Amino acid sequence: MKIAMKNNETVNLNIMDRENYQFVYDEAKKGKLHCPTCKEQVRLYLGIQEEPYFYHMLQKQSECKGLDIESAEMSIEPIEYVERNGFRIPVTRMIVSPSKQYTFQPSIHVKASPSFQPTVRQESNITSHYIKRLFNSGFQLDDQQIKAVTTVNGSVLVVAGAGSGKTRVLTTRAAYMLHELKIDPKSIMLVTFTAKAATEMKERLNQYPLLSPTDINRLLTGTFHSIFYRILAYHEPERWHPSKLIKKDWQKDQILKEGGKTISLDEKEFAYDLALQQIGYWKNTFLLPQDIQTASRWEEQVLHLYKHYEQEKEKKNLFDFDDMLIGCYKYLTDHQDVLEMYQNRFQYFLIDEFQDINKVQYELIKLLSRKTANLFAVGDDDQSIYAFRGSDPNYLLSFEKDFPNSKMIILNENYRSSHEIISTANRIIEKNTTRRKKTMQAQYQHSVSPLLFYPFDEEEEATMIVQDINEKLQNGYAPNDIAILYRTNTGSRAVFERLATTSFPFRIDLDSENFYERYLVKSMLSFLRLIINEDDQQAISQILPVLFIRQAVMSDLKANSILNDCSMLECLSNITTGHAFQERKLKKLLPSIRSLKGSKPLDCIEFIEKEVGFGDYLKKRGSEGNSLEKGSDDIRDLKVAAKNFQTIIDFLDHTKHMSAMNKEIKQLSKQLEQAITLSTIHRAKGLEYRVVYILDVVDGGIPHDYALDSLRNGESAPIEEERRLLYVAITRAKEECYIAIPHKRRGKNAKTSRFLAPILPK
Repeated sequence: MKIAMKNNETVNLNIMDRENYQFVYDEAKKGKLHCPTCKEQVRLYLGIQEEPYFYHMLQKQSECKGLDIESAEMSIEPIEYVERNGFRIPVTRMIVSPSKQYTFQPSIHVKASPSFQPTVRQESNITSHYIKRLFNSGFQLDDQQIKAVTTVNGSVLVVAGAGSGKTRVLTTRAAYMLHELKIDPKSIMLVTFTAKAATEMKERLNQYPLLSPTDINRLLTGTFHSIFYRILAYHEPERWHPSKLIKKDWQKDQILKEGGKTISLDEKEFAYDLALQQIGYWKNTFLLPQDIQTASRWEEQVLHLYKHYEQEKEKKNLFDFDDMLIGCYKYLTDHQDVLEMYQNRFQYFLIDEFQDINKVQYELIKLLSRKTANLFAVGDDDQSIYAFRGSDPNYLLSFEKDFPNSKMIILNENYRSSHEIISTANRIIEKNTTRRKKTMQAQYQHSVSPLLFYPFDEEEEATMIVQDINEKLQNGYAPNDIAILYRTNTGSRAVFERLATTSFPFRIDLDSENFYERYLVKSMLSFLRLIINEDDQQAISQILPVLFIRQAVMSDLKANSILNDCSMLECLSNITTGHAFQERKLKKLLPSIRSLKGSKPLDCIEFIEKEVGFGDYLKKRGSEGNSLEKGSDDIRDLKVAAKNFQTIIDFLDHTKHMSAMNKEIKQLSKQLEQAITLSTIHRAKGLEYRVVYILDVVDGGIPHDYALDSLRNGESAPIEEERRLLYVAITRAKEECYIAIPHKRRGKNAKTSRFLAPILPK
């Protein structure tokens, strides 16, 4: 049924502007839409699997003949249209489909993939008694995996594609070395990238037959940081005592802010969190302060903070996590006798996730393995997605240069995902030019190939996904089967808000920042709060940086407000700064804010951006910030959220409620055993789900704007990493993958991601 009634007026999906679908959906949820025939409440179906339609809330109304009116009225020509209740409707009840910019675009399956060819297994000529024992106990390995497990001496690079069983290969190799080759476990170093992975490795080894728990415990297993910190703490216990470790970001932040004061950086305005990230990147790429050539004013400021940070640590004899690796490298190169001792002790090195290795880690492994060259590196260049923290896939791509007599083994059998998903991922990633050539092969087919769907914007994208999840949960899927993945945490705002109104259990990253707590979002919301309450001191404090006024004036504003019996906003409008231009702008602030009373939140935000100086502030901040973080994007996202509200109070109540929900969901996330996962693609790497939804697969989303900017400047590495990011997202899915391509993103027309070209139907 395409027709419903609201306040005795017709709502027809066939003639309605596309952007109104979400509004109609929300109005129907409030019980404001009714069937034109039986007058019962109707809802709007807005999902992925079918085109939108109205349906009756009660099962007993399913036989209602509402379609009779629809068919009768569709044949009549229109006269004219008027705007009422937020809808574009005809003056009469004559209904037809006029031309409009966006029509509903049905979802489509990706272009037909190559036909599935099951892998024909040849009987393996296994000579290893231990491998035979594993096979007899039901433990299977393919030929390439067996080759990787049993090729022990010399340098070996295992290119392990997505879902190819790299953890099984690493643990089986360790078991093979311990039991069959009788290698001393103390001579083996097994390095992982997370403590969780290290624990999992040992747990798996304990499940292997004929292995001694004592031998397993004598293996040196751990992360780069844990292993190399142990070396430092053993040789220089006083210098590297745990009490001297800077564990928390707020401690680093404190040191940086002290350095920021020396160059007059505003604590509320300057992005210290991004500065910390940049310093971490420099340290992980082995760039000390004296080695850095800055490329912008922002980098100059961060370099000043970096120098101050290192000097303060040295004064107080402190260290951070990055210092563990740099410090160990320096210690070993300065103490050749100690280096030689470890080179003699460790004969074999097994490195997991080799594509994520950074310069310091690479140099440490090269240093320690120099004598034996028994380095076993496992990784996948197609899943290298951590350049922002110093990882470099070139160490995997140029492995043979540093280890001349090395062997390469490719694991190209995927045991996780269906043929339809793997063939889709293959066609996307093969467009990268800097990679090891390989084509992954799936082991089974599924009835559904990945689906592309076309919401109007972020709000409708979230609604369609939640509707689809609802259908899946009703059809027997468990919450744990489902993941929603996005490029950056801000991309989760709409889907978080939609899920928060349901009873579905879901979890989010514990360190993901609440959208409404982001600095620029809070600043804009503070202007809205001042429209409601001119004496909101917190809001006044929050907008001062936007007006280029220091926080020191707050005490004067409070005093003047009491002495002159006027609001804080009035006092702010009348302060003297010594700059005539600034004072003229401040004089306009009070009447501007007061003129917005009764306006819609979206209109207020646009006015403040253009007329109150917020736009100028965004431009200044944008020219000084990190390329990955654009403040203007935050404000565009806020406009999309504000569009759904008619009053400022309702919108502010919504933001407050969502902030509280964010904290509550994070607390619940720790306890939930069964939950839908909301995650960035980076955080989802290594995980798998039956069903995966990928948000905002448009240019500017995936690939990110910064990668497109880099490409325009002739740098292709960022765009290739973004393509790898999409590859990682798709290969998290075992059976079903849904790719969202919104028509609009952040209020602007969006273009289908260039990465999808190889899989789009003609």
